[in-house]
Amino acid sequence: MLARVAQDGVGLAYVFAHHAQRLLDQGALVQVLADWTPPFSGFYLYYPSRRLMTPPLQALVSFLTHT
Repeated sequence: MLARVAQDGVGLAYVFAHHAQRLLDQGALVQVLADWTPPFSGFYLYYPSRRLMTPPLQALVSFLTHT
């Protein structure tokens, strides 16, 4: 939604590149402040030690680490 708002000329939007890539490729958006944009190294999941994990949390961790 933020990329769409920026495309409509409302202002700047700070979004993940993959959310706006199509609009960037089409020239509908341009990247600004590229020198100030840190590279995205991925998401992190913080959770308690393995011995305290509930089964639903264990299933989530297993799913996210295998995809």
